[in-house]
Amino acid sequence: MGWLWGTGKDGSSGSSSADLLKDLDPSLREFLEKESPVKYKTVEAPPPDPASTTPLQSRPSYSEASTQTSETSSADAATSIAASKSAYPDGRYAHLWSTYTPLSDIESASKTDQEKLLDVLNGFKERKAQIGRAALENCAEEQWAVSECYRSGKITDRLRLCHAENQSFERCYNMQARFLKALGYLSTYDRPPEVDEQIQMHADTLYHRMLDQERLAKEAKDAGLPIPTFPSLMPSAKSTGAAASAKTLPATGPASEVPLPQDLEELKPRVKAQLRERLKGLSPEEREIEEKAMAMEIAAGETVGKQIGKIYEETGKAKQLRKDQGKETFGDKISSLFGW
Repeated sequence: MGWLWGTGKDGSSGSSSADLLKDLDPSLREFLEKESPVKYKTVEAPPPDPASTTPLQSRPSYSEASTQTSETSSADAATSIAASKSAYPDGRYAHLWSTYTPLSDIESASKTDQEKLLDVLNGFKERKAQIGRAALENCAEEQWAVSECYRSGKITDRLRLCHAENQSFERCYNMQARFLKALGYLSTYDRPPEVDEQIQMHADTLYHRMLDQERLAKEAKDAGLPIPTFPSLMPSAKSTGAAASAKTLPATGPASEVPLPQDLEELKPRVKAQLRERLKGLSPEEREIEEKAMAMEIAAGETVGKQIGKIYEETGKAKQLRKDQGKETFGDKISSLFGW
């Protein structure tokens, strides 16, 4: 039973608009409504607010609410990242793509130092082999001419073992390989195939441009006209200077007398002797391309050396960390004795 001055069970004080008889027994309320001279107006209480009736224990605190908000935002960010990786831009299978790790990353993380070194060296060898295959593809017509000569050529040509066709094919193969090296075919190992194809097509274009220039120069010489001058096939400051200096020198002579470009003079004597041997007997145009190819080969070798040095540096840091932690292995001790 409530108090006569209207304090309810919830401790709120009564007012003129409150129902003063709401907590009385129904039979007593009916008696008072009949016998009391003062008529009380019954007011229906508004429906309770769901938020106010929620127990305090079930209401999330401020920290929990902020945590839920941050989790929601992080989940949305993960979903957007996953959607960018996924083939479905609408975010389907986001819970799978958010934790996806490519197989190449897993294999790279589990490789030993020896396997990493082999990958670098095998990659360099594979690029050299690809240069040979690309040169053969560009010289498919010359190779077909050799095959046709052996199959259905003239008897005189076959008796000479198709010398002219073989010579044309050999020159095509060597020059195509030089153009590929000069254009940077050895430079990187993670290049998309489209770039390799563009380099291969450009090398073939430069080779046929060189053949056209040689044909025009020969026609002018046979007609007694001045030999026309052509722009450099490999336009650059270094190659232009090298070609200009090469035109003033004889194409033949001892290998020790063949000069090298300025940027190759600092190499070891044994390496310089090999480079001079490669430049011996070349025409000025071929010499220019060969010098550019040699420079790109040296640059590719330096790149491989840097990658190998980086692997050794990481190995040394890991070995030093194990030594500091007292977890040095038997292999670490043996490598330290030999200075590895």
